[in-house]
Amino acid sequence: MRSRRIPIPRLAGLAVVVLSLSLLQTTIAHAANSQIGGFVYVMTNQDSGNSVVVYKRSTNGTLHRAQEVSTHGLGSGGTQYPLASQGALTLSSDGKLLFAVNAGSNEISVLGTSGRGLKFLSKANSGGDFPVSIAVHKDFVYVLNAHGTPNISGFVLDPKGMLYAIPNSILPLAGGPDSAPAQVGFSQDGDMLVVTETATNLIDVFLVSNDGHAIGPVSQPSSGITPFGFSFGHLGRLFVSDASAGVEGAATASSYQFNDANMLQPISAAVPDSQTAACWMVLTNTGRFAFTSNTGSGTISSYSVAPNGKLTLAEAVAGRTGDDTFPIDMAMSRDSKFLYVVNSAIGGVSIFEVNGGKLSSRATFTGLPLSIQGIAAQ
Repeated sequence: MRSRRIPIPRLAGLAVVVLSLSLLQTTIAHAANSQIGGFVYVMTNQDSGNSVVVYKRSTNGTLHRAQEVSTHGLGSGGTQYPLASQGALTLSSDGKLLFAVNAGSNEISVLGTSGRGLKFLSKANSGGDFPVSIAVHKDFVYVLNAHGTPNISGFVLDPKGMLYAIPNSILPLAGGPDSAPAQVGFSQDGDMLVVTETATNLIDVFLVSNDGHAIGPVSQPSSGITPFGFSFGHLGRLFVSDASAGVEGAATASSYQFNDANMLQPISAAVPDSQTAACWMVLTNTGRFAFTSNTGSGTISSYSVAPNGKLTLAEAVAGRTGDDTFPIDMAMSRDSKFLYVVNSAIGGVSIFEVNGGKLSSRATFTGLPLSIQGIAAQ
C-alpha cells in the first residue's frame, strides 16, 4: 500500500500550529518561572528524624510548600527556641549548598540546592555534643557544639559536598562548660571566627590560618548583656543582638569593628529597643538596616546603620508576630525585599515585606512541628 501524502500547504499549516503551540508552552513556562523569586528552607529539628522543608518563594513573597528532605540525622525535639542558637541552617555564599545541624545525633548534614529541589549529599560527626550553629567560608566549615565541653570543630568541604575533619581543629570556648554559646560565624574575609557566649557575656575570636586551622580563642566582654545572634555587615563590622537575660523591656543591640590587634572595638554599645529578649539578628543586603527578633515580646525591631557602623533605633516595633508566638530565627530574601521569621511556639513562619526599616505583615502560616528551628532564604 502506498503511503498517503499530505499536500504541501497542509504540511506548512501543521508546522505553524506546532510552532505556535511550542511558543505558547515556552511563554507559559517562562511566566510561571518568572513568578518564582527563590526558595526558603525551614528545619524541623524533630527528634524522631530531622528534615528540611523547602518552600518556593513567589515574587510577592508568599511561600508554597514544595518538598521535605531528610537530613539523615536526629533533631533535638522540644519547642520554644529548642537549640537556643542562630545559624542552625546555613547556606553557602553561592547558595548551592545548605548545611544543617543534627543536635540529637551530634552530626551535621550537607544538602545540595537547585531549581529542581533539595538533595541530601553527606553528613559528618560534629566533633562534640549538641551542635547548634554552622559557619561556612569557601571550602571551610566550622560547627559550634553547645553541650558537654562547648567547642568549635572544623572541616574541609570537597566539590562533592563531603566533609573531612581538619586535624586538631576542635577547640574549647573561653567560658568553659557553662558558656551556653549561641552562634559561630566567619568574618567576611574568612580570617576570623566569632562565637557568642550567652551565659558568660563573652565574645570569642579565633584567628583562621590559610589551611583552615583556628587559633585561640581571645575573648572579651560583650558591650551588651547576653550576646546572642549576630551578622557581619560592610567593612567586616559585627552587629550583635543582646538578649539581656530576658529581662522585660531591656533588650539591646551592639555594633563592633576589628582593630589592628584583631580585637573587637565597640562602635555602638547596647542600643536599647525597649523590647524583651532580642535574640536573632539579620541585616539587609545594603547593610543600611538591621532587624532583631524579640522572642519575649513577639515583635521585630529595626535599626538604621550609619556608614561608620553606628546603630540607631529606627522602630522599636517594626513588626509583630503576635503574643506567645516566640519569634526566633529570621532569614532575609536575597533581594532583601522580604523577611521570614520562625515562630517556634506555634510551628509557623511570618512573612514581612521590607521597606527600609519598616515592615509590612504579609502572612503567617502554621502546620510545622513545634520543634522547628533554623531558616535560610535565597
